[in-house]
Amino acid sequence: MTVPPTGARYVPRRDCLCGVGALLMLILAPIAAVLIQLAVSRSREYQADETGAHFTGNPYALASALSKLDVYSKRLPLQATPSTAHLFIIQPFLGMNLMSLFQTHPPIAKRIERLTGRPAEFTQ
Repeated sequence: MTVPPTGARYVPRRDCLCGVGALLMLILAPIAAVLIQLAVSRSREYQADETGAHFTGNPYALASALSKLDVYSKRLPLQATPSTAHLFIIQPFLGMNLMSLFQTHPPIAKRIERLTGRPAEFTQ
């Protein structure tokens, strides 16, 4: 603590708040980085679907193939771990909740909807 010059008022420094802010950044920055990385991965899946539909000239064929993959993956459980999930064509883990932010693949229904412009249940 420094002694203020004569006649000056003492204003305490708020160094302790800087430490709390730095601690929060140490915790939150890696989480934010992972969320951004996974969002980029999901957007690349959409781009891959769009490119595949463009090359084949038939987005409904790709939507049908995605639908078949989805049905098959629900029949036979996929042998996946969180570290190998990004290698699959479809999302190997089921469930939609807050954890969907941490998925590497967008849901099949949304992929089909973006390909066809219609909700997934009407593409059959």
